[in-house]
Amino acid sequence: MRVVEHPAVAERLALVRDAATPGAVFRRALEELGGFLAYEATRDLPVIAGSVETPVGPAAVRRIAPDVVVAPILRAGLGLLPGFLQVVEGAAVAHLGFFRDPATLAAVPYYANLPDDLTGRPVFVLDPMLATGHSAAAACAVLAARRAAAPRLICAIAAPEGIAHLQAAYPGVTIVTAAVDTGLNEHGYIVPGLGDAGDRLFGSASSVPSGYPAGAGGGGAAERNA
Repeated sequence: MRVVEHPAVAERLALVRDAATPGAVFRRALEELGGFLAYEATRDLPVIAGSVETPVGPAAVRRIAPDVVVAPILRAGLGLLPGFLQVVEGAAVAHLGFFRDPATLAAVPYYANLPDDLTGRPVFVLDPMLATGHSAAAACAVLAARRAAAPRLICAIAAPEGIAHLQAAYPGVTIVTAAVDTGLNEHGYIVPGLGDAGDRLFGSASSVPSGYPAGAGGGGAAERNA
């Protein structure tokens, strides 16, 4: 578990928390948070030694090994993706989608686009909010089925309930976040949190997966109860 307390992170966190922050500013601040958090989360990535020619001679260099996978959880995880790719531009991008089952409140996968075999590959899951931890744990289950070992979760804000749930289900997962808040309210929102990350990011209302009644808990509900 890493809580990143750099002043630049605190500044962006203030912007995304503020209900008065316009959508365009929210998107930019969340993207920048993704970059700062990715910088911390990727400190020990494997590198490959090599050399380049500078204008005045050869220089030994190190490059990130080309096997990193980043997996944003739809929708809101997409907000952290551009920042992550600024840090590890050669990462393969996977996508994971979940919605909350209205009867069981479990995170149900509806979309997974990722490599068939993740053996030995560093894997990073992106989701701005770690609330209940159900979506994060479901993402780890999908990744484990592809033989991913010890993925890392990058989130802007985490709740103690989500941290406990994810670490109990997958003790090897490292969580990198900008803040750990007080907890969840009766609706599953992180308090004080930042509201619905997906709705604020895209300026659109929550959607519901096909076949489920309105209000059952689609995109936005899955994000605020992630």
